[in-house]
Amino acid sequence: MASLREIRKRVRSILSTQKITGAMKLVAASKLRRAQNAILSVRPYANELGAMLQRLATRADSHGSEAAHPLLEMREPRRVLLAVMTSDRGLCGAFNINILRQAEHFIREHGSRFEKLTIATIGRKGRDYFTKRKVATLRNYPNVFNELGYHKATNIAEGLCQDFIAHDLDAVYLLYNEFKSAMTQRVVVTDLLPIVHAELPIGEDIDYIYEPNHSAVLNLLVPRYVATIIWRALLESSAAEHGARMTAMDTATQNAKDLVSRLTLLYNRTRQAAITRELMEIVNGAEALKG
Repeated sequence: MASLREIRKRVRSILSTQKITGAMKLVAASKLRRAQNAILSVRPYANELGAMLQRLATRADSHGSEAAHPLLEMREPRRVLLAVMTSDRGLCGAFNINILRQAEHFIREHGSRFEKLTIATIGRKGRDYFTKRKVATLRNYPNVFNELGYHKATNIAEGLCQDFIAHDLDAVYLLYNEFKSAMTQRVVVTDLLPIVHAELPIGEDIDYIYEPNHSAVLNLLVPRYVATIIWRALLESSAAEHGARMTAMDTATQNAKDLVSRLTLLYNRTRQAAITRELMEIVNGAEALKG
């Protein structure tokens, strides 16, 4: 049985840890509110831009090869990239585990379909995971969530678009955590490149008037669309990470409270047993003296 000194030492250690997890929960909750507001403001813009680009991509063929944008080119997916988006920090429950487990599942499920399947990582945890397993990665973007900004999304988009335009890649998929609530995240795999063509509703076979021309509009909007999709995924992942960390720290804080309660009860029982034992020794000593 542990001594009273050992129990007191454990209680002090757990109380110190409880203060840290409680503070981390409050910090995560504060960051979550800002991240949630950011993603809620970006979603409508990203959805509308995506729907418009899909319609433009569908109509692009009618304008001939001169007007088509290279990021709209549909090719047989032989060389494929999976961009895995994780966090830069830990202590966020199963947030990263779920993403990496889905990445492994994607590789097992679809790897044989492609001539070559490569990995790109966005976030330090993903890079460290594949590095430890000696899995080669085409591109790595660690610490991207430190001072998160739109310029980081454009930087990632430019690199992936260059590989696609150079025919080093035929398709790019993006894997990330979509924010649902503070306690719920959904792992999503989405087509990033090429831009998927949408099926136009019946009767919507009319086209638009483009100024200055169709090519100029596509050259402006298509790269912006790719960057916007990545930016939205970064914001979704950031909000989901803060939510997961807040939940994990709340659970850790509650577990610490329960453990302190059990240790306090153990301390009292141990102390009571020690007092009883000492009293019995005194009584036995007194009886021995009488005898």
